[in-house]
Amino acid sequence: MKFSQKIGAALLLCAAAAFLPHAALAQPDAAAAIHALAAQAARAPAAPTGPYDERGWLERFYAPRNYAPAWNPSTAAAALWVLRQAALQGLDPRDYGADALQRELKAGGAGSGANPARFDVALTSAMLHYLADLRVGRVRSEYHTRLPDPRLKQYDPVERLRGGLAAGKLQAAVQAAEPQLRQYAQVKAAMAHYRALSAKPSAPLPKPQEKVAPGGAYAGAQALYERLVLLGDLPADTPAPPEGVYGDALEEGVRRFQSRHGLLEDGVLGRGTVDALNVPPARRVRQLELTLERLRWLPDFGPGPLILVDLPVYRLWAFQNGGNEAPLEMRVVVGTAVKTETPLFVGQMRYLEFNPYWNIPRSILEKEILPKIERNKNYLAQNDMETVPPNASAADLRAGRARLRQRPGPKNSLGAIKFAMPNPMDIYLHSTPARELFERSRRDLSHGCIRVEHPAALAQFVLGRQRQWNADSIQAALQPGPTRHVDLVHPVPVVIFYATAIVDADGSPRFAADSYGRDTRLAQVLAARRSH
Repeated sequence: MKFSQKIGAALLLCAAAAFLPHAALAQPDAAAAIHALAAQAARAPAAPTGPYDERGWLERFYAPRNYAPAWNPSTAAAALWVLRQAALQGLDPRDYGADALQRELKAGGAGSGANPARFDVALTSAMLHYLADLRVGRVRSEYHTRLPDPRLKQYDPVERLRGGLAAGKLQAAVQAAEPQLRQYAQVKAAMAHYRALSAKPSAPLPKPQEKVAPGGAYAGAQALYERLVLLGDLPADTPAPPEGVYGDALEEGVRRFQSRHGLLEDGVLGRGTVDALNVPPARRVRQLELTLERLRWLPDFGPGPLILVDLPVYRLWAFQNGGNEAPLEMRVVVGTAVKTETPLFVGQMRYLEFNPYWNIPRSILEKEILPKIERNKNYLAQNDMETVPPNASAADLRAGRARLRQRPGPKNSLGAIKFAMPNPMDIYLHSTPARELFERSRRDLSHGCIRVEHPAALAQFVLGRQRQWNADSIQAALQPGPTRHVDLVHPVPVVIFYATAIVDADGSPRFAADSYGRDTRLAQVLAARRSH
């Protein structure tokens, strides 16, 4: 059995023979036995496939203490309490062998029993893995490609565990490992709430034969009322509806529910809304667990502003003070599923352009615009487009001897402002003349860039620390005129994120469909990690 994070090396209890000869287990010298276990782990041939390489951790932990046992019954009980609470972080206590370690402790594993060295090393390994998982996630991040994850230099699980154990503050080591972003604590709280809901049995709501408008008949009106109160979409003091009537109060609760679940907010009770109401809370718990894993992938952000775009929820949040204050929030339009998905990355917004040109990407030019030019010789003039150099032919465009751009103005696809965050994919945020798109419930409609609902408010957010800019000067710059480039004095981090479950600005959980299929893939990777 390999000593690898893929299978949770904390399970040394189940594989001690792979790391220590039976003769060593029998010797009375616990330090020698621990030394042998740590040395064997360090020599493990398995190449790491996750976010960290733990093969030298045990040596680093035990060597400064001359391989003396680290745990006594009291500290071991405290550590096991931490491990058994892993579910509160969206982690699985089974990954750390918590139950087996608990049984060993009851049998006298810490400082006594047949294999005290084995128990000591297993508990240390489990705690190290738990702290590392909590800090950087269980599988390799989409934002960090280097191994080990560079954040483990700022938070070294070995040093944190050693310090926490010496000071009697294991819980402090855990709290320091948690992501400090406001969203992490909010998602944790939402997950705990939905886990509690999942323990309460509830029958599915009946599906209506046809859509039910306010005032219409619905046999499940009472059950719907109870469900909406339970989910927080109706205040608990809302009067119960008349028997079998879908009244105004229920409509209000349904609208709020629809808003939180990416549905058309029409207040009409149809099959799609009832299907969403019937999703078991346990499935919502799983969505929230995957969000916590993804939040653990993010780098550390300082106390300044931060912009987070959640693709499947079609929302942007702009946080001040490192995400610890109520954010600016708005709807967005993102890349189309399958064809032009918006990629995940962390960038730095560095400048704005008022009245920008749209430099048309080659992929769009070849697949969409050149065929239109061939069908309509007036296409460029009708859409305020021009070639660079001027008057180039379609053949020049196709051969790459010229490029195409759209002039600033009412037809420009970028609208009146572009928020630039230089990146290899040429993804940026921008306004749009197609305001009607924000009213759609599904908004994966772009070629990959992100259209924002309230560009003036976002501009005020990112320019807020530059004295010459305020609401009036921004509105003036948004009026038709020449292109204006404005550098940000302090770049603003931008996270292009993916979560089908997240918490809104008012603290309400918001759920969405897995439009890019990333939840499915992440769940498969996590399952494969355990199966190996």
